[in-house]
Amino acid sequence: MGRIVASFFISLDGVVESPDKWHFPYFNDEMGAGIGKAMETTTAFLMGRKLYDEWAAYWPAQSESAEPDPFGDFINNVPKYVVSNSLQQASWHNTTVVSGDVAARLAQIKERSEGDIGMCGSATVVRWLLAHGLLDELNLMVHPIVVGHGQRLFEDEATHPLELVRHDVFKTGVLHLSYVPAEEK
Repeated sequence: MGRIVASFFISLDGVVESPDKWHFPYFNDEMGAGIGKAMETTTAFLMGRKLYDEWAAYWPAQSESAEPDPFGDFINNVPKYVVSNSLQQASWHNTTVVSGDVAARLAQIKERSEGDIGMCGSATVVRWLLAHGLLDELNLMVHPIVVGHGQRLFEDEATHPLELVRHDVFKTGVLHLSYVPAEEK
């Protein structure tokens, strides 16, 4: 049975929006290795509609680039699931639209999967997964920066206890934290 594993670049004040504007000064070989290790166990990728629209417009063209891009090769070829009740058909190679009874469909996808189903980019989707008991692991790369504005990972949410299962500190000061849902106390 597969697991849904969400990963986010996040600021100290909880912002996950537009990491392209604040994340890159902290990217180094350690972080790249951590991301690469996660890609090794990821056999499918889950995303919301907005991320799908952004990435489907960008990543397919990158496979034609002269510069090899391991993430581009990965994301273009891995099975992708996009959660949307408005998208009728996905044009990006190897993409399935998950709509209707999303919780039941995702439970079936997890049951059939033999590896991790990675996801990132949508705070809305990860909050929904956590609320419906479908999120198996939450990986956060906490950057030592206060962004001050933008969507936060959790806003006005119900209480969901989590248990820290792994942690690492990168030379840049980024904390790599892995959580799983915990029993309520």
